[in-house]
Amino acid sequence: MSNISDIFKAYDIRGKVNTELSTSLAYDIGRAFADWLPREGKVAIGRDMRPDSKALADSLIKGLTKQGRDVIDIGQVTSDMIYFAVGKYDLAGGAVVTASHNAGEYNGIKLYRDQVIAVGLGTGLEEIRYAVLGKKFKQPSVIAGKVESKDITNDWVNHCLSFVNNLKSYHIAIDAGNGMAGAILPHILTKLPLKVEQIYFDLDGTFPNHEANPQNIDNLKDLIAKIKNEHLDFGIAFDGDGDRAAFVDDLGKPILGTDLITIVAKYYLEKYPGSEIIHEVRTSRATKELITKWGGKPVRTKAGRVVIGTVMRERQANFGGETTGHLFFKENYYADSGLIGALVAIQALSESDKKLSELVDEYRLYAIQPEINFEVKDKQAVIQKLKIEYADGEQDELDGLTVNYPDYWFNIRISNTEPVMRLNAEANTKEKLKQITDKLTRLISE
Repeated sequence: MSNISDIFKAYDIRGKVNTELSTSLAYDIGRAFADWLPREGKVAIGRDMRPDSKALADSLIKGLTKQGRDVIDIGQVTSDMIYFAVGKYDLAGGAVVTASHNAGEYNGIKLYRDQVIAVGLGTGLEEIRYAVLGKKFKQPSVIAGKVESKDITNDWVNHCLSFVNNLKSYHIAIDAGNGMAGAILPHILTKLPLKVEQIYFDLDGTFPNHEANPQNIDNLKDLIAKIKNEHLDFGIAFDGDGDRAAFVDDLGKPILGTDLITIVAKYYLEKYPGSEIIHEVRTSRATKELITKWGGKPVRTKAGRVVIGTVMRERQANFGGETTGHLFFKENYYADSGLIGALVAIQALSESDKKLSELVDEYRLYAIQPEINFEVKDKQAVIQKLKIEYADGEQDELDGLTVNYPDYWFNIRISNTEPVMRLNAEANTKEKLKQITDKLTRLISE
C-alpha cells in the first residue's frame, strides 16, 4: 500500500511499471479522475512511446468510460499536445501516460483539468489518491462513455507556428533522445527555414542511446560533437515527453535554463513592455536584474511545473520559466511546451542578430554552479544545519532554504520528483563560487 501511495508525486503520478504502476491501477486512476473532474465533458488521453504506455493508456480510458466519461484518444503525442488539446477543444480534462525523462522501467500519468490546470498534490491529486487507495468510486455509469480517435497534429503545428515569424535560416542539430519529439518535429521542420541534422528521432521507449534528460550534460555529448564537427549554429535536445528543450550554443557549450529564461524574457518584454515574468527560486540573479533593467517585473515562486503554471494563470503573466527548461506561455493556455519554447528562443535569437554564445555571454553576469544532487538520509537536519551555519545571511524558505549574501547566494531544496536534495549556487567570481560550493558540499555530505 505504501508503494502505491508513493507514486502520487507532487506534480504527477510516476513509478516502476507493474511493481508500482500497473494497468489495474491505471484503470482505478481513470475512474477516480472521471469522478473528480469539476465539470462535465470529454477527456483527452495521450501517451508516449514507452513499451507499456499503450496498455496503461487503454486501462486509463476504460476507467474513464466506466464512469460515463467520453474520451478523445489522441494517440502517441508529446505531453504539451495534451495540454493544447484540453485548451483548444475546451475539454473537461486530459491525461498523458509518460514518465518524461525517467528510465525505461518507469512510467507515469500527468493529469490536467479544464482550462489546462495541472492536477498535483494541493490541486486535486491528493483527492484522486484517496479515492484510488480506498477504491471509493461513484457508481459506474449506466451508459459507458464513448471513445473517439483524433489526430491533432495539424492543429498543434499551426498553433506552434503562430508563435514565430521570419526565423533566420540556421543550420542546427536536434537530438530527440528517441522520445516523442522525434514523431512531431518532422511535421513542423518542413515549414521552417532551418537546416536540421537529426539525432535519435526514432521512437524507442527503452532509450538505447542515452537517457532523455537534457539537463544531464552526459546526455548532450552526441549533440555537442555534432555541433563542433559540423560547425553548426546551435543545437537543441528534447526530453522524453517533449515538453522541455535544452540548447547548446555554437561553441558546443550547454545553455543553462536560467539563460534560456533570460533570452525569452527579453523578447517578451519587447513584445509586452512592463509585463511580469514568472521565475523560480533557482533563477540567476542576472536574470532577475536584467528583467528589471528591461522594464519588466520578476515574480519569484517555488519551483515546479504545477506551481509556475498556477502563478502564471493567477497573475495573467505572458511568460514564465523554470530552470529545468519548462517554459510557459499565456498564449499556450498558460502551459509549458518544449516545442514552443524552442521556437520562441530561436525567434529571440533571430532578432538579436547575435550568435547564441554571444547572447549568453552578454546575459550571464555571474558564476553559476549547475544543480548538484545529494542523497541525504535526514533532509530536514541538513536544512537546519545550513540555517545555523549561514545565520548572518538573508534567508527565506519559500522553497527549501535560500540564503543571500552581497557576493553570492545558494538554494538547497528537497526534490519533489526524486529522493535527493538539490543545490544551486551563484557567486560574483568563479573563485568565490568554488569556495562556497566546496563548503556546502562538505556540510551537506557530513
